[in-house]
Amino acid sequence: MLDVFFLGYVHFFAVLLPALAVALVTMGATQASLSPTETRVAVLVPAILLGAWYAIANHMSQTNVFNVPATLAEPPIVLAFLFGGAFTLWALARLTAIGRAVTDRLDLGLLAAFQIPRVMGALFLLGWAAGVIPWQFALLAGLGDIWAGIAGYQAWQAVRRNAPDARRKLVQANVIGIGDFVVAVFMGITTSEGFAHLWAHEAPNIINLHPLALFPGFFVPIFLAFHLILISRLRHSSAIPAAA
Repeated sequence: MLDVFFLGYVHFFAVLLPALAVALVTMGATQASLSPTETRVAVLVPAILLGAWYAIANHMSQTNVFNVPATLAEPPIVLAFLFGGAFTLWALARLTAIGRAVTDRLDLGLLAAFQIPRVMGALFLLGWAAGVIPWQFALLAGLGDIWAGIAGYQAWQAVRRNAPDARRKLVQANVIGIGDFVVAVFMGITTSEGFAHLWAHEAPNIINLHPLALFPGFFVPIFLAFHLILISRLRHSSAIPAAA
């Protein structure tokens, strides 16, 4: 029964997150006054990329490709997907003319608000309560995700109100969100069977098994990409424009 719940939970967010990302891209493309052809490219490219990426990640998750390697000599495929996916999305958003035009027009608060669904990490706490996810990972990653989601909401609200501390809240949301990923990746590796299995030997982590492997293989790269986009925007903006 728990497996069915995990599967449904993951598939729900596998639809929600790409839909939110494409909605933001559509909003930015509209505000950037792109030509009809450029708008179609701006919307269709990330939609197709995310769809194909999910299909591949889901297959790799089902075939246990995202497991932590048994030795350092084996390639860490899950980390390649995590960081490779994030930097690919960031590159499309910031290193292409259309992507830059779109993301330059997006409200900074909305970019931070994309992290709100990070509260989905509360699932790890449920897994801990059910005895299938070790507490060492569940507490740090689960509470960290909830904190990151709250920080994203606070940054969004600060920008929406044009608050004096809006920029600080945006930076804080990035620090919390990225810091959470660093801790979660470390704890995920060290509580799972593999070359660096330090804790939870009696009941190893299942975060790299299907369907939870879609967290590092699909969800985290999308969230991380939005952190990187927001960082790029903040680096080129000395002031926070008032939200519409």
